[in-house]
Amino acid sequence: MEEEIAEYVKDDELRGSMDKKRTVEKNRERIEIRTAYTSDDAAWLCGREKWKNLCCIGAIRKEVEADGKRTEEWHYYISSRKLSAEELLHHARMEWAVESMHWLLDVHYGEDYCRIANKAAQQNLRRHRTTRRRVGRCLFRHLRHANSSIYLQ
Repeated sequence: MEEEIAEYVKDDELRGSMDKKRTVEKNRERIEIRTAYTSDDAAWLCGREKWKNLCCIGAIRKEVEADGKRTEEWHYYISSRKLSAEELLHHARMEWAVESMHWLLDVHYGEDYCRIANKAAQQNLRRHRTTRRRVGRCLFRHLRHANSSIYLQ
């Protein structure tokens, strides 16, 4: 399915008919350009019956320019909700923020390696983790606000 969506999005004519939103961010010496494309034309996808109510496909092209080098990545999405390109960009950014937080918790606190069998210890650890997550989220929000990117349009 990913290959089919990639072919669809990379076809100039088809991509031209898709909803499009572009953002440019400059953060320090790095420029990131994200272009999102969405379409509610998903009836042609092979295997779509495996995905309940699938009605939208999307893609985000991320271009990064840093140290005089330019890289490009494509990310592909399916949705059971019709999304505009702007909504897709927003939801993708929020997902990436969550994944970053999970990575921090795993790398710095080793959450994936914890295997406690005692029920009371599990409950205590869960309370501790919940508190730690809340503190982490507050710090993350504060740091994100303090180091916010400059949005260019």
